[in-house]
Amino acid sequence: MAMSADLESVPLHIVPGRAEIDLPAAQRAVADLLTALGRDPHSAHLADTPRRVADAYAEMLTPREFELTTFPNDEGYDELVLAKDIPVQSLCEHHLLPFTGVAHVGYLPGERILGLSKLARVVELFARDFQVQERLTKQVADWLQDHLAPKGVGVVIEAEHQCMSLRGVRATGSRTVTSSLHGTLRENPSSRQEFFALTGLTP
Repeated sequence: MAMSADLESVPLHIVPGRAEIDLPAAQRAVADLLTALGRDPHSAHLADTPRRVADAYAEMLTPREFELTTFPNDEGYDELVLAKDIPVQSLCEHHLLPFTGVAHVGYLPGERILGLSKLARVVELFARDFQVQERLTKQVADWLQDHLAPKGVGVVIEAEHQCMSLRGVRATGSRTVTSSLHGTLRENPSSRQEFFALTGLTP
């Protein structure tokens, strides 16, 4: 089907500056790690573990390709658009352990509106990397502000970090909340309050 002339589509493939994954080298590294941890990587139960681990990390670190589709805001819609509870799965860059949770992503439309599924795609684009939650939150907000040019953007991420729940303090169930705001959602108190209220948080 031909794409409408008034629809803007930008293909997204790889995050700039992110190197390709060397699977054979990753497998060797996992085998070396097993040996360093006192395990035999050639034993019957661990023989295929290096491949499995390398493939798992490659999957968790590779965002899926998607087309960023935007549409003219012909109706002049000027109220908040919010996608709540977008699943977030990423890897803590300090311990290489997962952190998981949800993102709430909203924006006040300018001249264009965004296909709703693309809000989740943008979250995944940056989540599939070695991350800290603060940077991930800001990257999603900055990217939407730069590519969509809305009147305002708000991103909140709530996540549990296995580097806190499985080791160290072992604070199982503890969730970290981060936010990043642009434009009207940052500068206008009532818009800011509306955004946080709709996410279920208090400003």
